[in-house]
Amino acid sequence: MIEVKLHDVGEGMTEGEIAHYLVQVGDHVTTDQPVVEVATDKMVAELPAPVSGIVKEIIIPVGQTVQVGTTLLHIEASNASEVPVAVTPEVSRVSEPAPVAVAAPPAQASPSKRVLATPYTRKIARDHGIDIEAVTASDPSGRVSEDDVLRFVNAAVAPQEIISPIVEEVTQQQTPPEMIPFRGIRKQIAKKMTQSLYTIPHVTHFEEVDMTRLLALRAEWKAAGRNININAFFIKALIVALKDYPVFHAKLDEANECIRLEQDFHFGMATETPDGLMVPVIRHADQLSLTELHDQLIALQQRAQNGALRAADLKPSTFTMSNVGPLGSTGATPIINYPETALIAFHKTKKRACVDEDDQIVVRSMMNLSMSFDHRVADGATAVAFTNRFVSLIEHPTTLLLELI
Repeated sequence: MIEVKLHDVGEGMTEGEIAHYLVQVGDHVTTDQPVVEVATDKMVAELPAPVSGIVKEIIIPVGQTVQVGTTLLHIEASNASEVPVAVTPEVSRVSEPAPVAVAAPPAQASPSKRVLATPYTRKIARDHGIDIEAVTASDPSGRVSEDDVLRFVNAAVAPQEIISPIVEEVTQQQTPPEMIPFRGIRKQIAKKMTQSLYTIPHVTHFEEVDMTRLLALRAEWKAAGRNININAFFIKALIVALKDYPVFHAKLDEANECIRLEQDFHFGMATETPDGLMVPVIRHADQLSLTELHDQLIALQQRAQNGALRAADLKPSTFTMSNVGPLGSTGATPIINYPETALIAFHKTKKRACVDEDDQIVVRSMMNLSMSFDHRVADGATAVAFTNRFVSLIEHPTTLLLELI
């Protein structure tokens, strides 16, 4: 009897949630055939069968979180001499698969054709009650895509029957609350936030930035055909400020009683996605030009919104920023991306009446920012100095450009 165990699918994971079994007890499987989907805090992965044979027992139910090394199911090898070989699982789109209960064993085991499809495509099929094996693949390779499933669903839609209204009873019963699953990505986000808030003594510092000159520079460049995402300027200014105040680009190592100052600049971009808050990362941001940063920012945003983030996009960051201004936010107290020591959030930019150095009323484009930091490693005065450095660079973009030379 061969044990199929949960193993590390990358990034040093220690546990995972059983999202969905792709086989039932009694099914015949072949070597490398995906048999179970596992959700971690960053991805969904398919674990393959190490041997060909019959699924004899499913041990861990759907929805349960288990540690790496836990046996999930048993397979009786069809060839006694076949030796299991460790295979790296296929990592797919980051999403929360819908919970599906393990079906009862069929009366007779019968081999079934394995349809090629990503876990996200299978989730769409399950959500619509579609047997994915009935869907015809448009791709020559035979892989069923999301569009294939949606076309199948649209073709199967039939006119709804007219149902006679039910006469309301005189005594109305209380409507029960709607229940939504708290598992998968949402549950992992909750665990991460709780860990950060209960471990790090947060302090949030607020500041405002005059964006007028930077917005004028962007408009000038855009007219010349060089459109640069505003976050690219923020990243460059933050890198300069972090080099001056490296305590905010660090991790506290309590076990060894030291503060580790990071040398590589990997910027996490807090991003709202259909699956919840994710933090894709731009690696070695200090080595990229403004144009290169712009291109990577756009590519990451598109993959996040399409649910196509890759495992490489979610590697650990060294500093995290969040730009919620386009959503209309004017202020917040962000939670630090543990184990980092700070996080900065940018809020809505709007025109305000301000008093200039000559005591004249002028209209300026002003933006609020909020910076949460770990009070164990830094004090308020250092945080103010850090944001002052950043604000100075943004309010005088020519100085920022000189820093990049």
